[in-house]
Amino acid sequence: MKRIYRQTRRAETSAATRHRIVEAAIHLHTTVGPARTTISALAEQAGVERLTVYRHFPNQDELFHACVTHGWEQFPPPDHRAWTSIADPELRLRTALSELYSYYGAVGEGLSVIVQDFPHVPALAALNAPHLAKWDEMRDVLARGWNRRGRSRQALLAALAHSLDLSTWESLVRRQGLPEADAIGLLVGLVRAA
Repeated sequence: MKRIYRQTRRAETSAATRHRIVEAAIHLHTTVGPARTTISALAEQAGVERLTVYRHFPNQDELFHACVTHGWEQFPPPDHRAWTSIADPELRLRTALSELYSYYGAVGEGLSVIVQDFPHVPALAALNAPHLAKWDEMRDVLARGWNRRGRSRQALLAALAHSLDLSTWESLVRRQGLPEADAIGLLVGLVRAA
């Protein structure tokens, strides 16, 4: 019985250490960026030795996979499927942008740091690609009901994608200082004009 208890205790300690390393990596990835996160800084942030980091994550790909999985579970974007129940396309867009911009307010700065490093860390970009594909799904849900065809539909899709983009939120809300409600109103006007 004693041996089973020790093995269970060791597994729990190991899982807690692994979790601490992942949390530390996410913190560094969202502040200094994945490309500038060193194993030394990661070990220091997690309160472990460098060797402990390597024991849990023998290579960078395994660490990235753990971080991406944990990060998207911890900070999921708004559920765009819920928007389909809103019949009026303009109200649906306002609701979507309100939820998405609240999400960006909570995680946008960190997400932006990670996304900016994608060209330098292609493995991380590839791991995030399926999660970021949800933004295309959001656009498609929001395009329903506008009754646009041809070039007009192409302009509508472009305006919707632009409205949903993290960089649009950064520009209007963070850099230009617009209140979220004003930014959303501006973008609804852009989509309506498209």
